Amino acid sequence: MNSRATSAITFRVGAFKRRIAWVFGLQFVAVVITCAMGIYNVAPWTAVIALILITSILACLAIQREWGPVRTLADLINHWSEEQPDPEAFQPTRLARRTDADVASLARGLHGFATRIAGYNQRERNFTRDASHELRSPLTVIKMSIDMLSEEDGLSDFGVRSVRRISRATRELEMLVEALLVLAREADSATDHERFVVNEVLEQELEAVRELLAGRPIELRLEEPARFALEGSAQAFSVLCWQLIRNACQQTEQGSVVVSVMPGAITVSNHADPHVPGDDSRPLRVHGADRHGFELAIAQQISDRFGWPLELQTLAGQENIARIRFPHALPIGTVGDRRAR
Repeated sequence: MNSRATSAITFRVGAFKRRIAWVFGLQFVAVVITCAMGIYNVAPWTAVIALILITSILACLAIQREWGPVRTLADLINHWSEEQPDPEAFQPTRLARRTDADVASLARGLHGFATRIAGYNQRERNFTRDASHELRSPLTVIKMSIDMLSEEDGLSDFGVRSVRRISRATRELEMLVEALLVLAREADSATDHERFVVNEVLEQELEAVRELLAGRPIELRLEEPARFALEGSAQAFSVLCWQLIRNACQQTEQGSVVVSVMPGAITVSNHADPHVPGDDSRPLRVHGADRHGFELAIAQQISDRFGWPLELQTLAGQENIARIRFPHALPIGTVGDRRAR
């Protein structure tokens, strides 16, 4: 016998409605009889009023008793924790036999939903743990090997360029792993409430980008008309800025990429030189603001996740601008105050 047939036998459809109808029907009959007793002076009106009051109280108690299974499910939902989910708490078999079939269907739906949530949480933990270890370990080995290879004497120019390309690809893969981990982790985690100075994080990222741009005719500048702090994930902010800077560097083959820290906002703009110096006949390839690039797709997801609006625009003169706004920017002094506590 399948589970649907078992549920149909165990829980009757419309049982709640029928029992509520019986309660109100009996209450109506009791009120009519009591009023008739008062009209024909069979009982004093004080007794009639008392009987009507008692009948109403009994009807309310009966309705509360019928509402018990729904209240039980509500209590289970209120005390259900995603950190330690217990899908078995919503098993329909734990309900009383007299429970209405609609309430049983609700319990089955909650049980399936809780089971899926528990599975999602387990897969998230497995992914973040495995990706954090199994991907970072070989990346560390590759970076160490690159450092050793770059120190080799007699390395040809082709070998130097190859080492740079491998180093650049390794760094990009490392940031991709970090981005996936940021997006995979549950929102409102402990790392989402740390305070940091955006200027300090940007300086670290720009140093890493400058190493990857070695040998390319691209100038990377940081302009700091303002300084402010944020409360959120410093790692997510770092990944977001990295993706935007990387996208800006890909927008031009020669020129400059300027990162500006404005009050409550950060802009990343690329200024492409239209021609290679000394060879005016060969124009450089210049892209528009690609809104469908992989870097911008990750940046958009991070900005949506943390509530940091991202704006993209293309201006005249082959200039593309990505602007991140921070509605809840903090003074730098709040970082020191929090660390002191």
